[in-house]
Amino acid sequence: MLDIFDVRKTFNPGTINEKKALNGINLHLDEGDFVTVIGGNGAGKSTMLNMIAGVYPVDCGSIVIDGIDVTKLPEYKRAKYLGRVFQDPMTGTAADMQIEENLALAARRGKRRTLRSGIAKKERAEYKELLKVLDLGLEDRLTAKVGLLSGGQRQALTLLMATLNKPKVLLLDEHTAALDPKTAKKVLDITEEIVEKNNLKTIMITHNMADAIRVGNRLIMMHEGRIVVDVKGEEKKKLTIDQLLQMFEASSGSQFTSDKVMLSTN
Repeated sequence: MLDIFDVRKTFNPGTINEKKALNGINLHLDEGDFVTVIGGNGAGKSTMLNMIAGVYPVDCGSIVIDGIDVTKLPEYKRAKYLGRVFQDPMTGTAADMQIEENLALAARRGKRRTLRSGIAKKERAEYKELLKVLDLGLEDRLTAKVGLLSGGQRQALTLLMATLNKPKVLLLDEHTAALDPKTAKKVLDITEEIVEKNNLKTIMITHNMADAIRVGNRLIMMHEGRIVVDVKGEEKKKLTIDQLLQMFEASSGSQFTSDKVMLSTN
């Protein structure tokens, strides 16, 4: 499980630039929950993911992953519980290293280091099989430098690396936003396949309302550092974009005004 209890975060407190980023977030994820998160700029979406990952310390509240209180653990100690894919395809991989070397680094993450160097024949065969799932032809390019890949190929590889050791929670921070529509759909399809196959608890931030409704079993909408809409199951499946906007307005007391999201409804 993932439990977030009354987490609050204010940046630059007591100054003219004070910003309440999270204003009492409470969230519980069960095994296999795939939650999509939507909201306008400054709603607190990425801050929530950063709090879970330990990028910033919380002001108050707690974060528990599978019964382990990680609230005070630094980012590097939480890494063994988490997989994360960022918006920028250039983040999350080493451009000057080969595809198989990047996969080997991901596979060894959080494990005891040995004096053995290189990649064993068995490992290479495993990587080829994993890459076939992506259906991008990368299984025949194991020794290619990652920097030579397209944005979509690199993001798909990053997704594979982030889930190689089956993290307790997978965090996806608008991981298709920098891709063209066709490539974004491909990466999102791969995401759904990997999440379902491994039954991963997943939180995916998106600016696309249609994707937020279609993907996953639960949707939350954030506003001013709070969760104002939380729908799941059959209610989510039947949801329309107009109904989602009405729910937002009823819960937040204001109209949804994010141009980035409103222009990404297909």
